[in-house]
Amino acid sequence: MSQKTKQVAVVGSGLVGSLLAIFLRKAGHAVTVFDRRPDIRTVEFSGRSINLAMSNRGWNALRLAGIEDEVRKLAIPLYQRAMHVVDSPVYYQKYGKEGEAIWSISRGVLNRRMIDLAEQAGVEFRFNEKVWDVDLPTARLFTGATEKGEWEEYAFDHIFGCDGAFSRIRHKMQRRSRFDYSQEFIDVGYKELTIPPNPDGTHKLDKHSFHIWPRGRFMFIAMPNLDGSFTCTLFLPFEGDISFENIRTQEQARKFFREHFPTVTPDIENLTGDFFRNPTSALVTIKCYPWTYWDKVALVGDSAHAIVPFYGQGMNAGFEDITVLTELMQRHGDDWEQVFAAYQERRKPNADAIAELSYRNYLEMSSRTADPDFLLQKKIERHFAEAHPDKWVPAYSRVTFSDRPYTEALRLGDRQESIMREVMQLPDLEKRWDSPEVTRRILELLEQQPVTLAQ
Repeated sequence: MSQKTKQVAVVGSGLVGSLLAIFLRKAGHAVTVFDRRPDIRTVEFSGRSINLAMSNRGWNALRLAGIEDEVRKLAIPLYQRAMHVVDSPVYYQKYGKEGEAIWSISRGVLNRRMIDLAEQAGVEFRFNEKVWDVDLPTARLFTGATEKGEWEEYAFDHIFGCDGAFSRIRHKMQRRSRFDYSQEFIDVGYKELTIPPNPDGTHKLDKHSFHIWPRGRFMFIAMPNLDGSFTCTLFLPFEGDISFENIRTQEQARKFFREHFPTVTPDIENLTGDFFRNPTSALVTIKCYPWTYWDKVALVGDSAHAIVPFYGQGMNAGFEDITVLTELMQRHGDDWEQVFAAYQERRKPNADAIAELSYRNYLEMSSRTADPDFLLQKKIERHFAEAHPDKWVPAYSRVTFSDRPYTEALRLGDRQESIMREVMQLPDLEKRWDSPEVTRRILELLEQQPVTLAQ
């Protein structure tokens, strides 16, 4: 169902805002994007980025927008985790079936390209224009150089808040009656670091792996870039014995890397320099409801559901918001009230589910990936899934390599975990983990816990 042309504002020129603007233009609307920051194409990156892991949900949205091929040129497929465990050789864990991969993309490089593509589609961008207020019932924005100075007023038919975890648009909605809001910081922060390429431009680590150094309460990760470098992220507690607060000097930083990450010590000077040059950032989960106001304003992406990055789904979930919105716009046409109501009803439970899954994956990545019992469990699960692909799809695959609801991945993942808790109690499991007896026991437990899939 087609829609009448509307004047639409998108607040935020990040990945979600830029992609939503492209979809809105394709639907025939006049779109203006506002951002308080300068044009990212004209500035150096800030050192606050975690490389993106594009997966199935993200590619679906880009395919619908007609820009999948353009974005693929910026990405590197990662087929496996490379686990760097202390005093052991690197070992690899395949992400999914043969050929299944997540794709590493630099956030800054992708954002610049998305803005280019949006401009080519006819979107107007207004950078360095700070939104200070929004009148929700009339969809009017007020911008200006300062909060106390003169403001300019813009009138629109609809406004989309894509301005991130600390959204100005959501802040205004929070003042309305019966608006639920929560934010929860974890006690771990992150810092961006870099491993440069070899002199000939090649990668120093395996190019098609997501590299993880799990160390319990903290960890180090590395994802490849097209130029041969790796964007690395150090996740570390803010306070405590091993923490950001206790690494104050260059020598303390060198000692930290030598002791805990010996395989990266050839780049220790570069890592140490980045450690003091780049900011330490916090990680937050934000939940709120409702996501919309009448038929006038809607929140999309992090402004509605910021999550910690440990499932690589923040961008993918935001892009899936846009896929759902577009589907509903086509179904309900000019009934924007129905579009917005159906959008938040469908997406809110799934946003809560991926928030929970993301936090759990942080615990898994930092601690359990180095635990022998956990590794044995995953080996059993993989063996069973290969033998019975119709009966066992890992939660990671449901999230990453499908577009089934996140709620389903959470529910079925909990069921699988309860089954594996019983299986892991079987005697002499290390010696007979791939035996017919173990397989039969899993089949029995599956029959005892039947499920129905979400619609």
